[in-house]
Amino acid sequence: MSEPVVMGILNVTPDSFYSGNRFTGDKTIAHAAEKIVADGAKIIDVGGYSTRPNAEEITVDEEIRRVSNALEIVRKRCGDVPVSVDTFRSAVVRHVVRNYGVEVINDISGGALDPLMFETVADMKVAYVLMHSRGNPKTMQSLTEYNELVPEVLMFLNKRIGQLRLLGVNDIIVDPGFGFAKTTEQNFTLLRKLPYFCELDVPLLAGVSRKSMVCKVLECTPEEALNGTTAVHMLALMGGASILRVHDVKEAVETIKIYNAFIVG
Repeated sequence: MSEPVVMGILNVTPDSFYSGNRFTGDKTIAHAAEKIVADGAKIIDVGGYSTRPNAEEITVDEEIRRVSNALEIVRKRCGDVPVSVDTFRSAVVRHVVRNYGVEVINDISGGALDPLMFETVADMKVAYVLMHSRGNPKTMQSLTEYNELVPEVLMFLNKRIGQLRLLGVNDIIVDPGFGFAKTTEQNFTLLRKLPYFCELDVPLLAGVSRKSMVCKVLECTPEEALNGTTAVHMLALMGGASILRVHDVKEAVETIKIYNAFIVG
């Protein structure tokens, strides 16, 4: 990527942690998708399974139903804009790639929750967002003990990059997993150390939008966290992030424009 881009979040779940990004009706989904593109996002990230801490489980069939409905609408309304699907289930991957030509799979587990994920991504020939996490949405917040946070996260990602390469997956993006099995302090440690992740020599995604690392510092709700999110986005860009995964596309695009003006000068 020649310059950073924005991935706009389109959650078709009733229980996403941020109430402003829960889209369930067809008209609402269509409007949200069109706004994401109009505001300047280069990728739409569709999610049908909330992965917030302590999220309720849903069946594979229900996840497929949710994302399929959204993808039908997105493909009709947004043409050739690349689409990512946020899932850790290989069965969902096969369905959305075969039926809707999804270009990117965004896996919050880094392949750890489905042993068939890596070979499925390789078989379907899609780009893959490899994120670090531990456990699952119900258990991850109890799994925050590390001997050395940054080396352990880097080792996790580097090992799996090697596994993906051996299977023939060429388009890999890494995500340190802000908010997933990390405390607020650990999240900011990762943010300070982002340049180390650039040494993996693949694009780096930062998913910090309205998350608890912002809310806890500012003592605010996700609904009040836009300004804090923008500040963290700038720090992520300065650390080498290539993709910002966001709820608020227009503001993130403007942040990138300011960042680009700064580095050119």
